[in-house]
Amino acid sequence: MKTLVAAVIALPAFAFAQQQVVKPPIANYWVSVDTAAGMTMPGMGGMGGFMAGMMGGQGQSGRRVVLQLGSQRPSADSPRADHFIPTGMSMGSSLSLLTPQRAPVEREPGGMPEGMEQPKGRMLIYWGCGENARAGQPVIIDFAKLAQGQAPSGMASRRVSIPNSPSPSRAKTYGDWPNQQDSKSVPAGASLRGDHQIKGNYSPDIQFALGEGQDFMDRVELSTAARGAGAVSVTWNSVGNATGYFATVFGSDGTDTVMWSSSETQEMGGMLMNFVPPGEVARLIREKVVLAPSVTECTVPAEVVKRAGGSPFMNFIAYGPEANFAQPPRPQDPKQVWEPLWAVKVRFKSTASTLLGDASGGGRRPARTQAPASEAGGEQSAEPAQKPAVDPVKEGVNILRGIFGR
Repeated sequence: MKTLVAAVIALPAFAFAQQQVVKPPIANYWVSVDTAAGMTMPGMGGMGGFMAGMMGGQGQSGRRVVLQLGSQRPSADSPRADHFIPTGMSMGSSLSLLTPQRAPVEREPGGMPEGMEQPKGRMLIYWGCGENARAGQPVIIDFAKLAQGQAPSGMASRRVSIPNSPSPSRAKTYGDWPNQQDSKSVPAGASLRGDHQIKGNYSPDIQFALGEGQDFMDRVELSTAARGAGAVSVTWNSVGNATGYFATVFGSDGTDTVMWSSSETQEMGGMLMNFVPPGEVARLIREKVVLAPSVTECTVPAEVVKRAGGSPFMNFIAYGPEANFAQPPRPQDPKQVWEPLWAVKVRFKSTASTLLGDASGGGRRPARTQAPASEAGGEQSAEPAQKPAVDPVKEGVNILRGIFGR
């Protein structure tokens, strides 16, 4: 028995000794790929764009690619880097990665900014699919009390493990696309499949290839229908390569803000309306937070639709796969140190947004989308947008973002 106990105690130390030493790569390169079926939030002014950004809404339809290169090498002169793309992208031979000019960060002192009133109103938090809200809902957050440091009772926050993308603060030299010099739209028929090469004067040359199943995901098509006494049923197509689904709803009656998520357990969803690694998605499905890829329907409770002003705004995400590359490849011998020159992560998602209010008339309807201005061909109004007044609800949500690290 003593021998057995000694062996068990020794196991962790032995396992630790076998862990492979992995050194960070000189260059990290991320390619973030989104298929968006989006729309703006009419009648909500600046608050609409703010919430769309917080909860993952894209604001308009189209295919999007974000390129981010971070290197631990400084550039000898002006930093330069280009991503040479497959012909199937139909965007020329390459995309230039621009190094942004670093501006000094001005930090506000503690307390409310000058001219800012204490936030007012409340946030009502619901969750779970069904015609009616579950017992114990909503959890109520009073913004004024929150600003005074009084945390709400019964508020839960879930940590989601999402790696940090390259950024100027984590690299000696950084470049990205789209940027101020080039922000052209990705064509509707663009394909990422083929050979990719990144060349620059501050990172090693990077080469990788994307094949079948490593391209823009299918577009999410949302349909809504009235159900029961005010509930709204939302259905969607089965998106190829999706690893799971998640939805949030936001609305306001002018005083109270309403938040709902499709999670079976309490979850606001701020961290989840973005790229989430497949392993984390699988864990969240087991914890009944994310909907499994086999699910294609969820009903927003009547209480949410009613208290959200009758036309709540839904954001929806289909999580996708990831493709990871590194050079040199990871050694199979755990005793051998792995020192990659570069590492690449290509991640995918498909998103959609719609208003739920029109479903009250009965029948099914597809989600309304708004095409990018470059595709619509319409002229923008010459009348300047009126600067919105300070919105206490927006400031309350800002406080929430600070609490939950979002």
